Amino acid sequence: MKMDKDKKEQALKNLSREEYASTQKAATDFPFMGKYDNFYEKGIYVDVVSGEPLFSSLDKYDSGCGWPSFTKPIKKLDYHRDQSHNMDRT
Repeated sequence: MKMDKDKKEQALKNLSREEYASTQKAATDFPFMGKYDNFYEKGIYVDVVSGEPLFSSLDKYDSGCGWPSFTKPIKKLDYHRDQSHNMDRT
């Protein structure tokens, strides 16, 4: 989903420092410390910038890795390889 430039700029201004770093600079939070690691309320997880639906709570599971894990996205997502932080991530 392509966002209007002005709406995106406004959404970015509303992010916390950590949210901005994670969504715009490929940063990551510490394992087991994020607010959604141990969060199991029913609902839809959405992109914090665009509001686009990403995952359903029905597909969330505890992988033991310290970050939220899902068996599948709501719709096809674009995946990007990231080798920063001395890790191979997708």
